[in-house]
Amino acid sequence: MYIEFEKKKIPILYCNTFIKRLIGMSFKREKQNWVYCFPKCNSIHTFFMFQSIDVVMTDINNHILYTYENVKPNHIILPRKDVYYTYEFSHNENIINTLKQENIITIKNKEG
Repeated sequence: MYIEFEKKKIPILYCNTFIKRLIGMSFKREKQNWVYCFPKCNSIHTFFMFQSIDVVMTDINNHILYTYENVKPNHIILPRKDVYYTYEFSHNENIINTLKQENIITIKNKEG
């Protein structure tokens, strides 16, 4: 599955196991070419991260509720009401503005 952004397909890495949720984007020095999706997650931290990230929080239907741009390492985003999915992207100047205009994240299946 992927998210289409600026005519590019960004693969989604679902962090649905304890280890994947624990590590997430921690310890990554280079920009990531995929988006991390954390189901049933309404708060995050950026401890042990070496880069700024963009965060999008959505409800269960992927309607965007909260966006956080350029979140620096060693910060906490406290729990937010009605959030079901949290998406983490390597910081990109355009991604938050584009997603705010769309107001929803559209997940597409990989083409066969």
